[in-house]
Amino acid sequence: MPIISLSIPKELLKKIDEYVENRGYYSRSEVFRDAIRNLIEEAEYMSRDNVAATIMITYDKDNTSVSKTLGRLNHDFNDIVIESIHRHLGNEYCIDIFIAEGSRDRVRELLSRIRGIHGVYHVKHMFIPME
Repeated sequence: MPIISLSIPKELLKKIDEYVENRGYYSRSEVFRDAIRNLIEEAEYMSRDNVAATIMITYDKDNTSVSKTLGRLNHDFNDIVIESIHRHLGNEYCIDIFIAEGSRDRVRELLSRIRGIHGVYHVKHMFIPME
């Protein structure tokens, strides 16, 4: 297997080492191979014309503007959003999950709009090819 060199900040390396230990990987290389495979797989999925996606959003429970904006997006993208779930996590957080199915470009547009919402803590997504 070819060997490559990678430069990263010390703090990131520390987090990677913790990740290796906590997740049961045998080496840093294994972590990087896994991450690269996931990136390539997602890129291949996004080369398809039609995709399904899950989009998970977390934010502060008291930030009502995020909740209202997500509600508007749910309606604005009702042509592709086939399900949405809103739940409270403890006393601090909300989680919303959108399940979408449709054209790759329309799903990307939804994801982009969600990422642009001020006050969102995290946006995680997964794509599935539909062809």
